[in-house]
Amino acid sequence: MEISYQNIVLRDMIASDIEDYVRWNTTDTKWSDYDAPWEPVSGDAEAERKRWTKSYLSGKERLADELRRGFEIEWNGKHIGSVNSYLIDEKYDWIPVREIKDGQRVHRAIGIDIYEPGLWGRGIGTNALRAFMQYYLKHGVDAIYTQTWSGNDRMIRCAEKVGFIECDRRFDACEVDGKKYDALTLVFEPHE
Repeated sequence: MEISYQNIVLRDMIASDIEDYVRWNTTDTKWSDYDAPWEPVSGDAEAERKRWTKSYLSGKERLADELRRGFEIEWNGKHIGSVNSYLIDEKYDWIPVREIKDGQRVHRAIGIDIYEPGLWGRGIGTNALRAFMQYYLKHGVDAIYTQTWSGNDRMIRCAEKVGFIECDRRFDACEVDGKKYDALTLVFEPHE
């Protein structure tokens, strides 16, 4: 599946993306200073190669019309990042699909990573986020959430630019370089 929007393409993973992920999780890790920096990247090339090969192979088994949890971001023909989604419960905590109880209310949260620092601040991430939001809205999702931390100014500005508003803040929820930051949840609810 492929979605073109402005200057980017959201697409399914292809085999050549595997080595990009190996590089991004071993040597070119600047992105991880902003995406949950309290969770270290592995740095193990072979483990990353196995992990992303497994992800690629499982993605190949999807049906063409199956709702995607994420896409790769391509800009000018180059693989530069990804968008993903996950489910959160009514308290805005991540919840695995297998743990959802019948009738339990869950929300769709989305995230984005531009792994190439030289491309930050060019609106690429904003366009990718917009395209991913439109994808879910078109598939009947009535509210979309995103989560970040108060030290990730770029993500906060990006989310606000496309219409997200803060709906939950957990003070001093994470620590980065010895400093406490708040955990933020933002929501986008389209107006009819």
